[in-house]
Amino acid sequence: MNNTKSSLKSTIAVSLTNYLDAGSIVAGASGLTLWQNYLGLSESNLGWLNAISANCFGAALGAIIGGFLADKYGRKTIYTYNMLVYMTGVAIIMLSVSFPMLLLGFLITGISVGAGVPASWTYISESSEVGNRGRNIGISQFAWGVGPAIILILGMLLAPGGNNGESAGIFFPWVQKVAEVVQGAGGSAESVKVFSSRIIFASLFIVAFIAWMLQRRLNESKDWEDAKTSQVKVKQPGIFSSFGSLFTNKVNVRTIVYLAGIYITWNFVAGVMGFFQPHIFETAGGLSNAQANMLPAIQWLVIVVVTYFGFAMLVDKVNQRLLYFTGCTIGVVAWVILVFVGIKNLSALWTFTILWGVHAGLGVQAFYALWASELFPAKYRAAAQGIMFFIVRGGAAIWGLVFTGIYGKQGEGFFLAGCIMIGLLLFALIVGTIWAPKTQGKTLQQITEERYGSLTD
Repeated sequence: MNNTKSSLKSTIAVSLTNYLDAGSIVAGASGLTLWQNYLGLSESNLGWLNAISANCFGAALGAIIGGFLADKYGRKTIYTYNMLVYMTGVAIIMLSVSFPMLLLGFLITGISVGAGVPASWTYISESSEVGNRGRNIGISQFAWGVGPAIILILGMLLAPGGNNGESAGIFFPWVQKVAEVVQGAGGSAESVKVFSSRIIFASLFIVAFIAWMLQRRLNESKDWEDAKTSQVKVKQPGIFSSFGSLFTNKVNVRTIVYLAGIYITWNFVAGVMGFFQPHIFETAGGLSNAQANMLPAIQWLVIVVVTYFGFAMLVDKVNQRLLYFTGCTIGVVAWVILVFVGIKNLSALWTFTILWGVHAGLGVQAFYALWASELFPAKYRAAAQGIMFFIVRGGAAIWGLVFTGIYGKQGEGFFLAGCIMIGLLLFALIVGTIWAPKTQGKTLQQITEERYGSLTD
């Protein structure tokens, strides 16, 4: 019982990393149009913000660095320093007055997110009991849903009025007072409106500080300590030799191809929706900023509920392959409705909002986090996740730039982009279901022995 409570406590502390990961992506998305109007940004500028953010390349770069550092120096090393980097990035965004400054803030925040995610999934998996490993990973994904839900609700409450007479959020008068105190009474309308986004990023700064205080007190992972003890007489490999060992083992290569394959195709879709969804709803869907934040906020509330009750409470007890198939199928149906019924159809928008929320709670994200933390030996478990995260978020960065070209300034290319999304989701559905691993009910040591034998090198 005490071990269970201890693993749950550490899971909650580490899960704040997921809150801040998804929260930073959605915070950028929530205020994207506000920053565009304030700084006079083009669609290309928006594409670059997405490309180097926590949604894409920034996280990719952080992941490959953080993954190797977590394996070489311990999981606790990441938790001791990483949130300080995150707070620096968020502070730069809060104070941004130019595109280069905003870009730098997004990049630093993204690097921090990328460094923290592989270590967090690894730590949770290694500190969990066999029967609760899926549950604890599910709780971390629950935090991944709570972050955006809170951020989008804040975005809705703080939103300025729309250009077509839509009413402002109920707390926007307070935003105006804050803006007047900070910049004086002579600021432009757009400079006042963007304070809604600045305040949202300030909330992330506060949560990051709390996370830093909790995570730096965590104990080191016993699995990592045991792996290091077993190698004490062997010269410790450098970063480049560790990288090479991952790609010279056929089991590793097959696992990376499988996991990165399903995650990158899904992430191309989820990454676009995570960063551009309110912007898409405003441009292609014709909604106001408040409305464009309201629907994703409701969607994330659905994700939170389904992640907890549909994934965390069931994944250790039911057939995982069937659960994965069900979640992915719902995601495909959601996009078929949005594309072929129409994004300007309010009923289609609401149906998509609910179904995509159900899918995100049961689908690829949660299963990837679980399987990626199970299928590699402890000595390079975090590094392997860092490499895959690098591949996925790096690919998503390129796709984000391509997407903005396909989509167009006012969403004239939405239908083509949507059809591509459906194809990507079908790939993740089919490949992920066919080759789903059978790790349920096994310890991490058992999984490693089954897949690698007696691994001593």
